Amino acid sequence: MGTHTVKRLKDASERKTYFYRLLTDLEALEQMLKTGAFTTDPIHIGAEQEFCLVNKNWEPSDQAVEILEAINEPHFTAELTRYNLEINLDPIPLSGSCFSEMHKQLNTLLDYGQEVAEKFRNNIIITGILPTISTPYLKLSYMTPKERYKILSDAITEVKGSNMEVHIKGVDEINLHHDSIMYEGCNTSFQAHLQIDPDDFANTYNWAQAISGPVLSVCTNSPILMGRELWEETRIALFTQSVDTRKSTFLLNEREPRVGFGAAWAQGSAADFFKESIVRFRSLISTDFDPADSLEELKAGKAPKLSALNLHNGTVYPWNRLCYGRTHGKPHLRIENRYLPSGPTTSDEIANMMFWVGVMLGRPKDWEEIHKKMDFRDAKKNFFNAARYGMAAQFHWGEKIIPTKELLLEHFLPMAYKGLSRANVSRKDAEHYLGIIQNRINTQNGSEWMVKTYRELRKDFNAPEALRRLTASLFERSYKGYPVDAWKRGRSHEHKHTKKKQRVGDLMSTKIITAQEEDSAALVIGMMKWNDIHHLPILNNANRLVGMITWKDVEELGEDDRIYALSIQEVMRKNPKTLHPETLVQEAEEAMREQNLEGLPVVVEHILVGILTSNDIH
Repeated sequence: MGTHTVKRLKDASERKTYFYRLLTDLEALEQMLKTGAFTTDPIHIGAEQEFCLVNKNWEPSDQAVEILEAINEPHFTAELTRYNLEINLDPIPLSGSCFSEMHKQLNTLLDYGQEVAEKFRNNIIITGILPTISTPYLKLSYMTPKERYKILSDAITEVKGSNMEVHIKGVDEINLHHDSIMYEGCNTSFQAHLQIDPDDFANTYNWAQAISGPVLSVCTNSPILMGRELWEETRIALFTQSVDTRKSTFLLNEREPRVGFGAAWAQGSAADFFKESIVRFRSLISTDFDPADSLEELKAGKAPKLSALNLHNGTVYPWNRLCYGRTHGKPHLRIENRYLPSGPTTSDEIANMMFWVGVMLGRPKDWEEIHKKMDFRDAKKNFFNAARYGMAAQFHWGEKIIPTKELLLEHFLPMAYKGLSRANVSRKDAEHYLGIIQNRINTQNGSEWMVKTYRELRKDFNAPEALRRLTASLFERSYKGYPVDAWKRGRSHEHKHTKKKQRVGDLMSTKIITAQEEDSAALVIGMMKWNDIHHLPILNNANRLVGMITWKDVEELGEDDRIYALSIQEVMRKNPKTLHPETLVQEAEEAMREQNLEGLPVVVEHILVGILTSNDIH
């Protein structure tokens, strides 16, 4: 969950206190590692469930704060945006029916959350990226009103020195700019925790890195952002870029993103790993520390909190994050798997977690000291191939390039069964949840279902309505409980039209042909004829909207040969009336009537983002 009370790390006195605490934390950690103070038995597992809240129109809610207050249950906590919350599941010993017990607790808490959410006319959606998120829901007004989020956002943007840039290219492409870390709020994950033995830290952590790509490939569930098909697990690219503090040149600045896979295999102890993180990533925030520092707590026979170290660690987001914690007053180390997405169902999530834990514990002797047997760049390449292509990826493994299905069925699933057996996990549990993974390998994962369904819905609906219906399908199927391998694709007739006051952004066309103001009038008119276009926006050299020409204007010009000597600037309608995506459609219709036009350009801060015509409305 992280420290909730934080402050900017600014003045000299504050920095002196913080860095003293950070150094004493590291010294205390090293002492605990040398004396074998860490608990290793029994191994515990844990998880965090992030989820989205949507309103009656299946769009992001703004009521997470009120719903959290009404839930009034300590397992629930706030997240970055007003449409996200998180559930922290209880840590549990890894043995017997621990996974089905965790599943039961997760379902109980989600059902309770849904019951409360319904009183606010909201629903809970578990999915990697909520399909209906769009630019209006990324404004600062949608940030949860907790000081820690604003402080962290300001600190990151200050270090960056410019707006955040998001550019992701898949089947489609998206290019966005933003002045805060709100794009981080698009991502929801199911974060799995596995306690590890500090004495075998480097081998264990490197194994976690090596298996990340193949494990992720079957778990992908985030293929769509703002109506664009991007990566199979778009969260990987989106989260990386949403909190990237590097300047565009990367000179004299952090070379690696704060969200990332890493730059090399881990070496040395856990303390060495944390030291490297401190060297590579500057500290951003501080807090009010307890009077006693970590060394004083250690001398008093207590397991220290390591508050400063945990604070720094909470602002760095490797996909496999090493964490320090305390269980019943005893210190432990664990790996937090951050790349698993939320959803599509709780059964899928628990299966994903079990698969990962099983492979982690089932490491064959042949793969001990993997840093000597596998190039780190191959492990990193595997991870990003999985994020981009999901089940269609191929992986470098054992000096070969192996297709996903073969690697998972012939190598990873047997490995997972062995690892779970070693941990005395119930055979019934293992067969049930790993059976879900096997069925998914042979059929479809969440990303594949979502893309098929969205394409089907786009045959009958514009993008915003298709995304709302897709979200409704996610909700209905998720709460039936069947894993995603059994889902049929959503159909157009499944949901009634969402009753809402439609806005221009819901109906406008975004695939627009435009012309530049210096273009030949004859050429522009030809473009309109060739493409059967009745409204064509005109842009200047800065790509700002400066005019528009309609088919009525073309008809008035007739067959006048002068058009061959004129630029479009000389015949276009200058400074046309424009609409905003948030304008109600009813108001847009009135504006069209007043202007005696059948279409109007849609603009945000002088930038053309779409066009709305009477055909779009009717």
